[in-house]
Amino acid sequence: MTDARFEDGAERPLYLQALSVEDLEVVSTLVQDAVFPITEISWRPHARRFGLLVNRFRWEDRTAAEARGRPYERVQTVLEFADVLKVSSQGIDRSDKDLILSVLAVSFEPGEDGAGRILLTLAGDGVIALDVECIDVTLKDVTRPYVAPSRAVPNHD
Repeated sequence: MTDARFEDGAERPLYLQALSVEDLEVVSTLVQDAVFPITEISWRPHARRFGLLVNRFRWEDRTAAEARGRPYERVQTVLEFADVLKVSSQGIDRSDKDLILSVLAVSFEPGEDGAGRILLTLAGDGVIALDVECIDVTLKDVTRPYVAPSRAVPNHD
């Protein structure tokens, strides 16, 4: 048996679970530059679940798109965090219902006994912090890919 390769998801929807820091790094790479309106954030404290519906740039398809001369794609993706004990944010105006946020990275700060804090670092100095009992993150593509409106690879100057 061999490890999955980045290219393995090129033509199929992704459905991944992250249970370790290493897994979370893969998820972070896949959701880098994902954009979402603030209205697509869901926090269900009694279920201990936090979720986002993001428009994810298909990094796993970039090379194939370039090789075939076709446009870059995005796909709507649910990013769900389980075993969430507390949610906080900084640098985000939650009253602005027209606000569009962009994910830069997803990281983990360990605590005791597997618990810790997942940080969703956003463009513009925003951050969403999730105090979690453990790392349990699911990434699931839920629509067919569509042409990226910008028709360009995200760029960080």
